[in-house]
Amino acid sequence: MILAALPAYNEERSIAKVIIKTKKKVDRVIVVDDGSSDATGEIGEALGATVIRHRENLGYGAAMRTAFEAARELNATTMVMLDADGQHDPKEIPLLLKKIEEGFDIVIGSRLIGKAKIPRYRRYGISILNFAMRRAYVNVTDSQSGYRAYSRKALDQIHPTEDGMSAGVEILLQARTYGLKIYEVPIKCDYSVGKPFSKNPLSHGVSVLMSILRHVELSRPLLFFGLIGIILLAAGIALGAWVLRVYTSRGFLPFGPTLLMMLLVILGIFTLYTGIILHSVARLWSKKDKE
Repeated sequence: MILAALPAYNEERSIAKVIIKTKKKVDRVIVVDDGSSDATGEIGEALGATVIRHRENLGYGAAMRTAFEAARELNATTMVMLDADGQHDPKEIPLLLKKIEEGFDIVIGSRLIGKAKIPRYRRYGISILNFAMRRAYVNVTDSQSGYRAYSRKALDQIHPTEDGMSAGVEILLQARTYGLKIYEVPIKCDYSVGKPFSKNPLSHGVSVLMSILRHVELSRPLLFFGLIGIILLAAGIALGAWVLRVYTSRGFLPFGPTLLMMLLVILGIFTLYTGIILHSVARLWSKKDKE
């Protein structure tokens, strides 16, 4: 069974068209009503969709988690997830399903390889987050796209825990951990429909970036702590060079900068050793899991 999931929050103006178009491409449609105060859920039920309601607004990630749970319970072979505000075109669902049929586990509808006219601030933000994702060995062009298809294998292995918008990148990070195959297809995205972005784009970007950094800290401790250690050491060495010049020219050591230099060098060395130790532990743990 091919299932389509629509996370929705106060989407009564647009959800009817999305459901009608989506039903033509899949076997069943579910709407995860994330605590809407309007008629989103009622419209979904009237149009024959299965509506799962949250008593209160829990967040996009929580709605995604509910969709994954529902897909497993309904024994879906494939789940397509798209926005309920009309920005995603359900006519493009077959593009994603085709790649699932070819053996990929997650297919992302990418706005950056498609013909989507993306606002400049969004494009810059996506580029920054994509750069961070590449540091975590997830090389995709649109890590923030909500238009995706998941195979049965992905449905069984992916378990989102984040409640907010960062759940999208968490899923991709889990996919890398489990060795799932990811593919991207070009899509269009209509920004003239739907509600304005309710969350500040900067705070949204920071929350997603922090989620990526948390993953890198756990999965690649040598990179995470090593980079911080190198920065601290470099700052300490640079300050030390300045302190040395002061000493050679004036004959005394400035107390404050000298103390700060020592602190930076010690912290840098300590952080580097922390990264090395955690990296060794992670490798041993990974080797044990494989055995």
